[in-house]
Parts: sequence; structure tokens; C-alpha cells
Amino acid sequence: MNNSEKIKVAISIGDPNGIGPEIIVKTLSRKDILNICTPVVFCTHKLWGYLAGVVNSNLAFHKIFDLKKIDPNKVNIMDIKSPDILIEFGKSNEIAGTISFNSLEYATNAVTTRDCDVLVTAPINKSNIQSDVFQFPGHTEYLEKSWGGNALMFMIHENIKVGLVTQHIPIKEVPSKITQKAIVDKIYLMQKSLIEDFGISKPKIACLSLNPHAGDKGLLGSEEIEIITPTIKKLTEEGNYVFGPYPADSFFNFDNLNKFDAVLAMYHDQGLTSFKTIAGIEGVNFSAGLKHVRTSPDHGVGYDISGKNIADETSMVEAIYKAIEIYKHRNEFLDLKKNVLKL
Repeated sequence: MNNSEKIKVAISIGDPNGIGPEIIVKTLSRKDILNICTPVVFCTHKLWGYLAGVVNSNLAFHKIFDLKKIDPNKVNIMDIKSPDILIEFGKSNEIAGTISFNSLEYATNAVTTRDCDVLVTAPINKSNIQSDVFQFPGHTEYLEKSWGGNALMFMIHENIKVGLVTQHIPIKEVPSKITQKAIVDKIYLMQKSLIEDFGISKPKIACLSLNPHAGDKGLLGSEEIEIITPTIKKLTEEGNYVFGPYPADSFFNFDNLNKFDAVLAMYHDQGLTSFKTIAGIEGVNFSAGLKHVRTSPDHGVGYDISGKNIADETSMVEAIYKAIEIYKHRNEFLDLKKNVLKL
């Protein structure tokens, strides 16, 4: 791959008191990374120097103050305006949240302006990042506002892909959010992503029930009868390959997963518990449906192990690889649309 083909990956550092910087350093120390992309980490040079040193890495990096100075053959550290911090691994504080947001904002803008091609985000603390400028449940909702569009929280792995109808909301609010429109919107987002981002021409999607035993004919809930089943029927009649609703407790086995390209779960833990069990440390969170590609590791800030140099970087490695794959698939799809033969 020549320099002009290398994809520029914008990387936000996440909470500096968590494991984000550690898994970034470990990932960028791998010999294969610079062969497939040009990493650009958004962090003050002072802070990066300290955090990289904690990992005892021999990683060489290129300090830049201007995105036009990116070196395609090096790990680039883009200096940003951000407050100084006394690193206290494992502790949540306001300054760490500010740094998390500043890094995310700079990295997001770099993709918006196309100085970088894709965004990979390290884990944030959803509590300490809250401020007057960040009032979102997480990355996904922030990027919806920054880039426009409606996002699908799409958890991806070689063996399983899971999307969610509802995302970061209290469990007591879930039933009221399960509507025909919500399900249809997420199915179409998932279908579009599977076609454009993963090259699956006729995706087959399994839809889970909300209640135990798919409501047991109304005995355990009416959402399946009144909302979910009629919605699936309507989608099927319109020519979509959507099936269900399937009881969540018995669905996630490889016989079922091999029949479908993706699964739509009704709420966060319903989908992610099984996803994380199957995907393990290789799972990736992908924000489908947005103008630009964003992925992240499928884990949190890891305060309990931060600063100990024992965090596993596998999910961050996979997040970078998946971002690149999706970016290429999406561009190939766009090229095919431009060059389609006109009858």
C-alpha cells in the first residue's frame, strides 16, 4: 500500500485516568498498524509523553501542530488545547472529563474536515465528561449531532452483529420507546449498513422480542402482539428479509446466528450481554448510519486495572481494522453506484 492509499485514523484518547491511552500505545506499537493506516492521536504532547512512558513503550511518534503536517509513515500526535492534569489512574475527576471531550472534539472535527478519514474513540467516562458542551449519554449521540443523521449502535464481530432499538436509557423507559417507527428506522439503518458497509447484498435480519418467551401470546406482555410482530410482517411484505420476534433467552446460539447477518435487540443489555459473551475481547462498537465511520473498543474505561500495564488492546486493534474495512466497503459501494450502467 502506498502513502496515498493509507487511511488516516483519528484517535481520541478517552479518559486519561483509564486504560484508553494504554491500549492506544500498545496498539500503535504493533508493526502491522503503520502498514495499513496512518494514526493521528489527539492529545497534548506533554500528556502523551507521560502516558506513553507509563506503558514503557519504545513507540516512536511524530509531534505535529498542524494536520497538514501528518507523516503517513509515523504515529502522529496532534497537539490540542487542553488543561494540564495530574494523572491519578483509576480516579474519575472533572479535568479528566474535560480532556476526554477536548480530544474527542478535535478528532471528530478532523474527520469532518476530511483531514482524517475515520474516527476511533477510546473509552470515556459518561459521567465526568458531562458539561455545558457535552450533554449526551455517549459517543453515539454526540456524533449524531456533530455529523448529522440517525445512528445505529451496531456491535460487530466476525461471528455476530447486534443492533439496538433503544440505547442508553433506563430499563423502565424501554417499553414506551418500542414503537413501529423505532423498529422500522433501526431495521432500515441496519439493512443499509450491511449492504454499504459490509458488502452483504440481501441481508437477513433477526428481530428479538421484548418480553420473555416472546410475550407468551400476551400472557407476559402485549408488545409482541401489538407492535413487534405487525411491524415485522409489514417489513416482510415490503420485500425485506426480517424475521421474528425470537425469544432472546434462546436465540443466541451458532445455529441461529449462522442463519442471519445481524440481530436487532430491543434494549441495551438484551443485545450486549450475549454479544460480549460471544465476541469476547474482539468485539467492536460501530456507529452505523452516520456520514463518517466511527468505531471503538467494546469496553469501558477500566479504572480497576488502569496504570498497571495489564490492559488488553485487542478490541482497540479490532476497532482500527474494522474502521478501515468499513471505510473501504463504503467507498467501493459509492464507486459502484457512480459507475452503474444506465439502460
